[in-house]
Amino acid sequence: MSNTRKSILVILIILLLDQSVKILVKTHMTLYQQIPVLGNWALIHFVENNGMAFGLSIPGSLGKTILSLFRIGAVVAIGFYLHHLIKQKAHTGLIITLSMIMAGALGNIIDSVFYGLVFSSSSPVEAATLFPNGGGYAPLLQGKVVDMFYFPIIKGNYPEWIREGSGFIFFRPVFNIADASITVAVGTILFNQKRFFRHLGTR
Repeated sequence: MSNTRKSILVILIILLLDQSVKILVKTHMTLYQQIPVLGNWALIHFVENNGMAFGLSIPGSLGKTILSLFRIGAVVAIGFYLHHLIKQKAHTGLIITLSMIMAGALGNIIDSVFYGLVFSSSSPVEAATLFPNGGGYAPLLQGKVVDMFYFPIIKGNYPEWIREGSGFIFFRPVFNIADASITVAVGTILFNQKRFFRHLGTR
């Protein structure tokens, strides 16, 4: 299989998994609902955010629009670079990992750009509806990103002399498949950068 086909396949698989899980969660769970998977340290926990990875966000509709447009521009840039790497016959691992980053970015862009148009609003008492009669909950570029994976593996309290005995949780962020795809890909590139970029350096 050519690297072009591998790249397309990786992007399609990640997008399909990411969007399938998000739609399932959005239409079958109420906001903030939790479903234990492995006891209390692995949960499906439905939350929404304004677009950054691991539950982070930029406040305000302007910040949301800027973030969405930035993401779209970043995906276009990654697409051009990926096309360049394929033409240059770059390492297959680099092409696959960049495809994972592109797929993750696309997955969250779909939420940000379109979810406000096609879903009703989620609430703590009612799950959302796909293609509601009254229209979606937000205009174009103002949709919220759906997150659901939560791993509060370690819970405890800081010592009094550090943070007045306040509690801590590891790992606190809630994320989705798109976030995980980007994180795994970036880590893989950093760990294998000499091997991935060696061939490009000889050109």
